Amino acid sequence: MRTRLLSGNEAVALGAWEAGVAVGCGYPGTPSTEILETLARQPEVYTEWSVNEKVALEVGVGAALAGGRALVTMKHVGVNVAADPLFTAAYTGVRAGLVIVTADDPDMHSSQNEQDNRNYAIAAKVPMLEPSDSAEAREFTKLAFELSEAHDTPVFLRLTTRLSHSKSLVEAFPDGAPVRTPAPIEPGFVADPRKYVMIPGHARLRRRALAERWVALEELAETHPANRIERSDAGPAPIGVITSGIPYTYVKEVAPELPVLKLGLVHPLPRRLVEEFAASVGRLYVVEELDPVIETRLKAWGIDCIGKDAFPAIGEFTPAIVAAGLGVDTGGEALAPAIEVPVRRPGLCPGCPHDHVFNELRRHDMIVSGDIGCYSLGVLPPYNAMDTLLDMGASLTMAQGMDVVAPPDQKGRIAAVIGDSTFAHSGITGLLNAVWNGHDGLYIVLDNGTTAMTGMQPNPMSGERIGREEAPSVDYELLARAFHLPAENVGMVDAYDTGAISAAIDELAPRPGVRLLVVVGLCLIEGQKLKKLDRLTGKKGLRRELIALHPVGGTRG
Repeated sequence: MRTRLLSGNEAVALGAWEAGVAVGCGYPGTPSTEILETLARQPEVYTEWSVNEKVALEVGVGAALAGGRALVTMKHVGVNVAADPLFTAAYTGVRAGLVIVTADDPDMHSSQNEQDNRNYAIAAKVPMLEPSDSAEAREFTKLAFELSEAHDTPVFLRLTTRLSHSKSLVEAFPDGAPVRTPAPIEPGFVADPRKYVMIPGHARLRRRALAERWVALEELAETHPANRIERSDAGPAPIGVITSGIPYTYVKEVAPELPVLKLGLVHPLPRRLVEEFAASVGRLYVVEELDPVIETRLKAWGIDCIGKDAFPAIGEFTPAIVAAGLGVDTGGEALAPAIEVPVRRPGLCPGCPHDHVFNELRRHDMIVSGDIGCYSLGVLPPYNAMDTLLDMGASLTMAQGMDVVAPPDQKGRIAAVIGDSTFAHSGITGLLNAVWNGHDGLYIVLDNGTTAMTGMQPNPMSGERIGREEAPSVDYELLARAFHLPAENVGMVDAYDTGAISAAIDELAPRPGVRLLVVVGLCLIEGQKLKKLDRLTGKKGLRRELIALHPVGGTRG
């Protein structure tokens, strides 16, 4: 037997490969990114970074309907983008296994909100598994595929940042290596319009099928191997705990003697099992991170329990938080640093090509509608040059709304800033909306040749795919031409040419209509990677060529 030390993300990729996954797709987003990057290195599986999470899920659904097991990965806010196909895929079913990884981010280490995606599982009527360590992440991924196929449904696998990025032992590799199991479904799409074509008449039938499926899933939850009672004594106990995910590991660390109902299948919940456990303990605690999902369900069933009265509903748990909530004295003293470490504010990397843009925007006293990415740091000193940030792609569209109602003294001072990956994700539609509805706006694309915020993943503008093989890249000039933008309102400048950036903003800001400025400067970290691949010169040359061909106010060839 071979033992490996794996992160939760690596373990999910391993489990998916062992389960015979045929397709892996997603959009990079911390803390989920490494799942697909790890899977992409494995043989016998197709992987892609999709344009956005909605597209990724639709690719996954298509693969599953054609008989291939599919893994779709995203961070928690990505499920918001993918929600449209998600709810209807629960109606259609999937044929081959479809597992959707949602990597939640308690305490918002790298996110703009702290949503608990167990609520999505409830709303969409999609079962959800939640592992507690890397070994379970591997095994639950395989269980998720089996559950998906057995009940013809998408299945959620919920991770959190602590599980995704921490490492623990994964055992049981016969002969020293993992074994890939052939998927049980024969490849090939089988036509069934009443099942897969969701016009209202068909959807009503599938809604009833979903209700029947859910009855079967609720019964399955009572005996599912992911749910278990752990106790050393079968008799009554004064205190018991119901928990799941990472909080389970904290409970076992601070109070290993307490009886625990460990939930791995967190939706649907096993009502009879919960009632049995609750009846065997005096005081029942529910230890769950973020929303009181389990607690609320138990109280609806008439089961008395202590949840958010003892444990916070905001932020990430720690063993100390769990111990305090349970009233457990761990007998130790909290360690404190010998010296007070000064707080270091995050900032753009030294030499970052975005740097000059924000300096110029501040100098021009622009109102800056920002977007998701490295450049969100433009809000901080020394730049202080970002006024809004909402979600992927919102910079362009929020700027349009602002401009509609802006007073005369703010007209011509509103600029939207968006990165190349985010522009491809959901910014192009915002640009199209601006043109179609006749908005005024200066829209600045900061093209650094990569998806830097999540670790240098390629995107549709970078000319590469997930495995670093070359791919077509979007031509901004042709895109502008397709949108009927006047040539004098479109330009490209070198990110390191401060004079050109300043002149471009001077020239474009007061003009009417939609103005598109692409600021091109290769991410320095990405440049180091390309240097190792002996591809840096070619990529830099391409960007210099683009700038030369499309200067501000230039004429199309």
